[in-house]
Amino acid sequence: MNVLDTLIWLVNFPAAHGYAMVFIAGFSILGLFAMSASAATPDAALRRIREREGLLPVGESARRPIGGTVRRIGFRILAFVMLANLVIGILSLTGVPLTRAYIHEHGQPTTGTLDGDWVTFTTSTGVTYTVESNFFTPAVYPDRDAYLPSDQPVVVRYLPGHPQAFVIDSSQGPR
Repeated sequence: MNVLDTLIWLVNFPAAHGYAMVFIAGFSILGLFAMSASAATPDAALRRIREREGLLPVGESARRPIGGTVRRIGFRILAFVMLANLVIGILSLTGVPLTRAYIHEHGQPTTGTLDGDWVTFTTSTGVTYTVESNFFTPAVYPDRDAYLPSDQPVVVRYLPGHPQAFVIDSSQGPR
């Protein structure tokens, strides 16, 4: 399995679901960044009061609980991942082909059918996939706005190791 294909497959998920990703990431980033703050740990307020009143045992004021630090780092990582997903979703909604060009260039062609927002195709291994190509971020390349009728076959290019990462080849469609 190719490492670059796997990376494109991972980035293709937020790119293919741009509209949903913008809303999910947009609403969750603020909470994730808030949870990554040092005051967000459950015992932070109680610890500050105990330090101010001098009620902590000797030597415990300098020691930080490791669980809170791990939790903050975890939430920080999640916040940056969601921020990256937000950027990828916005770029995908505006028509930037983040992953589509790579999939078109390196993908394996096959014939598929369209049924509304769903594309059905069979890979070279004989496995049939039915994958969504939604209205807001259609999996069509190089002409994103090409008309593709539902009653005619289309050429689908997919990554052999990750068939969920696919594009509909509009250069080989009806003219």
